[in-house]
Amino acid sequence: MKRVSSHVSIASEAEINFDLSRLLIDKPKFTLERKRSFDEQSWSELSHRHNDGFDSVAQSPAFRNGFESPFSTGTHFGEPSGPHPLVNEAWEALRKSVVHFRGQPVGTVAAVDHASEEVLNYDQVFVRDFVPSALAFLMNNEPEIVKNFLLRTLHLQSSEKMVDRFKLGAGAMPASFKVDRNVNRNTETLVADFGESAIGRVAPVDSGFWWIILLRAYTKYTGDVSLSESPDCQKCMRLILSLCLSEGFDTFPTLLCTDGCSMIDRRMGIYGYPIEIQALFYMALRCALQMLKPDGEGKDFIEKIGQRLHALTYHMRNYFWLDFPHLNNIYRYKTEEYSHTAVNKFNVIPDSIPDWVFDFMPCKGGYFLGNVSPAMMDFRWFALGNCIAIISSLATPEQSSAIMDLIEERWDELVGEVPLKIVYPALENHEWRIITGCDPKNTRWSYHNGGSWPVLLWLLTAACIKTGRPQMAKRAIELSEARLLKDGWPEYYDGKLGKFVGKQARKFQTWSIAGYLVARMMLEDPSTLLMITMEEDRPVKPTMRRSASWNA
Repeated sequence: MKRVSSHVSIASEAEINFDLSRLLIDKPKFTLERKRSFDEQSWSELSHRHNDGFDSVAQSPAFRNGFESPFSTGTHFGEPSGPHPLVNEAWEALRKSVVHFRGQPVGTVAAVDHASEEVLNYDQVFVRDFVPSALAFLMNNEPEIVKNFLLRTLHLQSSEKMVDRFKLGAGAMPASFKVDRNVNRNTETLVADFGESAIGRVAPVDSGFWWIILLRAYTKYTGDVSLSESPDCQKCMRLILSLCLSEGFDTFPTLLCTDGCSMIDRRMGIYGYPIEIQALFYMALRCALQMLKPDGEGKDFIEKIGQRLHALTYHMRNYFWLDFPHLNNIYRYKTEEYSHTAVNKFNVIPDSIPDWVFDFMPCKGGYFLGNVSPAMMDFRWFALGNCIAIISSLATPEQSSAIMDLIEERWDELVGEVPLKIVYPALENHEWRIITGCDPKNTRWSYHNGGSWPVLLWLLTAACIKTGRPQMAKRAIELSEARLLKDGWPEYYDGKLGKFVGKQARKFQTWSIAGYLVARMMLEDPSTLLMITMEEDRPVKPTMRRSASWNA
């Protein structure tokens, strides 16, 4: 099994000394101290320096003067060989995907695959899909399209949301929208899809969370709080949060969701409390906490958020976390315990632990489980949820380090030939038939059932940088560069190692293009990560000792 160590070389001796200091000094883009290399100071030190308030990360005079499009022609990780050809190709493809509404850019379509006969809904602007595009434009000093997107989707929130005869909550955000052009009347209108046209008719739970996260990224980048503090944005955040913070019959602080409500938008057995939604929920709460105004209704929501974060943090870090000691404890669980002192709080049957977990779990490493609910633990590894847990600091520094240790130890299984597995392992045979309902698109090691998704590269890169392991990200980006352009920027790859272009994958998938650009820009200038990451929220957890591997 191949391994990519976080402490030793990837290739040649020259590549061992991956000099991030050169990258930071040669391109003075963001307002960060350049006297020491990134390897000589912890990511935490950099982020704490810019974590209070919303000081712009693009207000440096050096950035404003002479860097109108600072990343459109990037260097190859600081090497003097000139622009990497893939960067120019990626920017050209990304700009072709831009959608205009009444003369203004408002987003990017999901894919521009002219070879495909069926358009389906790939010509629409999806909220979750636009996030990496938005980050790429922000990092390229083009915030206008992001602001327009935030405002347009905000106004769509007030649209009537009906699925058959049932009305959705006022806070629900659209999964996607498209521009409807009436040539005869010379008019343009935005038409939103809140799930009424989706496969399975499922409303997107993650759209609202991504919207809040992107609003914070825009505010963090520009330093302009006028948008986030506007009455419309404040109301939008409150409506989204009211759906999540309302009281009911729940005994857990996590959100109960149905299958297909997130990036995994088909039946894949994530019904319950999926890690992707919980991690995004946590991050959105923390972003909203920074942006909500402490007056009137905002004050009540701030109090509710603080209470929920306290409970959610404890629940996730204790009950969703799995490493070798925890696995051994679950293996030895007693069942049918009835008291407040029960160790097996969810009455998980040890015999339900799948055999593959015992071989997959290394002695050093860990991850957040896919799902935890009464008498059920989903032991599958989900990429997005675990990466967001690191970026948002839902994971403690020790847990973040353990997740990266696991990825290193299981590099072939989780990264393979093209990063990154959306879920591991794949459902097969009888399990596939029962859980997916014999879904012909989610066959083993394909699409959402163990497929490899290039868009996840930016999340992996962000997690690598935040945990001080940029060489892992460098290796993953190089793997992507060897395939993406040659294969036509596919939506996903199939196979255990992600070797084959997905059997139904669209070409020129926008978030595959944007994900690569964002990953590359973050590695070239780690300070760009400040707009998307969160540091530890000290009030909701006790002080934790940082491991030695936390420092870059």
